[in-house]
Amino acid sequence: MNTMLETQLRAAKNASRQMMTLSTATKNEALAKIAQALRAHQADIIKANAEDLKAAKENGMAQAMQDRLLLDEARIEGIAAGVESLIQLDDPVGHVIREIDRPNGLHIVQVRVPMGVFGIIYESRPNVTVDIAALCLKSGNCVVMKGGKEAIHSNKALMDIMNEAVKGLVPDGALSLVENNDRAIVGELIKANDYLDVVVPRGGAGLIQFVVKNATVPVIETGAGICHLYVDKDADLDMALDIAVNAKMQRPSVCNAIETMLVHKDVAKDFLPRVKEAFKGVTIHGDDTVRSIIDCETVSEDNYATEYDDYIINIHVVSDVTEAIDHIYSYSTKHSETIVTNNDETAALFMESLDSACVYHNASTRFSDGGEFGFGAELGISTQKLHARGPLGLAEMCSFKYKVYGNGQVRK
Repeated sequence: MNTMLETQLRAAKNASRQMMTLSTATKNEALAKIAQALRAHQADIIKANAEDLKAAKENGMAQAMQDRLLLDEARIEGIAAGVESLIQLDDPVGHVIREIDRPNGLHIVQVRVPMGVFGIIYESRPNVTVDIAALCLKSGNCVVMKGGKEAIHSNKALMDIMNEAVKGLVPDGALSLVENNDRAIVGELIKANDYLDVVVPRGGAGLIQFVVKNATVPVIETGAGICHLYVDKDADLDMALDIAVNAKMQRPSVCNAIETMLVHKDVAKDFLPRVKEAFKGVTIHGDDTVRSIIDCETVSEDNYATEYDDYIINIHVVSDVTEAIDHIYSYSTKHSETIVTNNDETAALFMESLDSACVYHNASTRFSDGGEFGFGAELGISTQKLHARGPLGLAEMCSFKYKVYGNGQVRK
């Protein structure tokens, strides 16, 4: 293993023992100092971010991905406010999940405890560096982060600022960033079972699948978002258009933006021209029925299976809600799906039949977010079933243990 990486991992593992017993007051003080430091060092952060943006433009990074990378005063303020919001949330550590009294007198208490050490591998979103560090701190966990090379200057500046802010409050090594951009480092990190308790990949499907298929450390699979919007024959079409515009265009580079819109055949002729008009700047791929109504590109199987993270969308006309559900099962990554309809029976069928982490009725998929769910910042959106699903907040970043109290019992 790379010597520097092993040093970081060992420091995090050692720090995790102290983090387990850190008081809520100390954690909250550390979070307040991080927020204060981010605001005080805005100019330094923006300067570092400018280096990453310059390289992104020179390398031809897509505009939507450059938007992911950008940090300005407003975004830094939003990140700092997100850190502060965690102060108001309950500390999950020590929370009693259940208590059991046995006939033999044993008193068993199931309590939440920190997971230990997280390994986070993510791509070009520097806000993630702060969000995850703050979540780990509040939940009593340590973290070793490996960000994408596209954001290395931004990530380093943010991590240096945070570590300076929490010095003396949080054990050394609790929050760290792997600065080595060698691709082999990721392979070493996801097999560091002696040091890491869990690995979380955040990024595109390629990164996530690489980690899932190669990690020996337990993985929480997050992020891949082929999300769908179904416009039913009983939909309020004004509402449907508002939701479609928001779900695709507000911020297309994020995992909870829709990639495919399914439209009932009975409303297609009325609805699709309105979509075409509203989706200025969006490349539309449509099936034969769609192309007979509006001018657009031809859709393919590959399109339906692609997470664009860009101003691109697929549109497919279906005969009923069952066909919509079948299509979603064929292509969804089980992240977020939504139906727009005024028919409660149809909505119930859609919401009960689908197996995605978040299923909506008459609302945008853009709400699949820890902050919007009231969890504060989030570690990611889990698309798997074991341990946790949907936005991963503080409680989901904990494991649990049993405290068993006796008075001399022995098993017969």
